[in-house]
Amino acid sequence: MSDETWDSIADWYAEKLRAGSPLHDFARDLLLDALPGDLSGRRVLDVGCGEGIITRAVAARGAEAHGIDPSERLIEYARATEKTKPVGAKYTVDDGRTLATIPDASMDWVTAGLAFNNVPDLPAALGAARRVLVPGGGLAFTVPHPCFEAPRAAWTAEGQRLVGDYLDEGFWRSANPTGMRRAGNQHRTIASYAMGLVMCGFTIDLVSEPAPNARILAEQPRRVGLPPFLLVAARLD
Repeated sequence: MSDETWDSIADWYAEKLRAGSPLHDFARDLLLDALPGDLSGRRVLDVGCGEGIITRAVAARGAEAHGIDPSERLIEYARATEKTKPVGAKYTVDDGRTLATIPDASMDWVTAGLAFNNVPDLPAALGAARRVLVPGGGLAFTVPHPCFEAPRAAWTAEGQRLVGDYLDEGFWRSANPTGMRRAGNQHRTIASYAMGLVMCGFTIDLVSEPAPNARILAEQPRRVGLPPFLLVAARLD
């Protein structure tokens, strides 16, 4: 069993994204579609920002963008990019369960692109997001689609997807030596995400399961008909 962490795969991961990852580009664009087109004057916290793919994108829309991630190595990559291609983004090493470096009611939006599936305690992460949002603030996040990326999901020889253990919630680690989830992943059902938001006082505005785009299918044709991600947007009344 691998003992990889996000710090140990950070160099590989950052290079993969910078070379152009159809899946990650698609996930970024999905999340952006859930946000206002013009974010000028808005304060956006990007939880689990990694090397900054979403943080940079919201900054380009005019936001005062702040990315946090527990991986020191990935934050180093994000800061290095900000130095060479500045967009005004700020980056901090922090834990999505506490957001200890972020003041109360200081953000208009919280984004979490493929991040909550890496946080062990979802209620804590949602509570932290609620704490840092202003009243009426919004939360938008993506996760690998819980049905089709469940523990022990697999492909048959005929190219069909076996769902795996959808109801088996908790930590699991992929055996794929070139996959992100070899660093670990927290699997949850769609109901757990939805009810977590409701119990934390959010109103759900959007739940979406978009079909893969042409770039993804060109790279992974077996994904036709299977949404790779779950997108959710919610707000604080």
